[in-house]
Amino acid sequence: MLPPIDDIIDNFELIEDWEQRYGYIIELGREMEALPEARQTEDNRVHGCESQVWLDVGLDPAAPEPRLSLRGDSDSSIVRGFVALMVSLYDGKTPQDAATTDGLDIFRRLDFGSHVTSKRSNGVRAMVARIQHDAKRFAAA
Repeated sequence: MLPPIDDIIDNFELIEDWEQRYGYIIELGREMEALPEARQTEDNRVHGCESQVWLDVGLDPAAPEPRLSLRGDSDSSIVRGFVALMVSLYDGKTPQDAATTDGLDIFRRLDFGSHVTSKRSNGVRAMVARIQHDAKRFAAA
């Protein structure tokens, strides 16, 4: 199970070495529940990522009010860690909150923008756009 996003941010602030930060993000990816292969479909695939990324965005049927249920996966360990960041940030939010939450802000706050390739940054942008698009769709329904 993933820690809350605030705990992840706090942990990153304690880690100064970038090799250790990469290790932590990879560990977050390992801690994330795997997306079942049956959900790794073309409909759930995020286009615009260098690696293969799948996001399954739905509504939690057990929640008393509409809340996002977000699961994801990637074929790359570092990208799977970025997916874990997005899951920790967006899972459980109302569709309205998710639609206005800037996932790129977390990426910037953790200073990944200057430490990953532009293709990886574009992949994170594509993930955020996909989650916000689905959240807006759920909010409008």
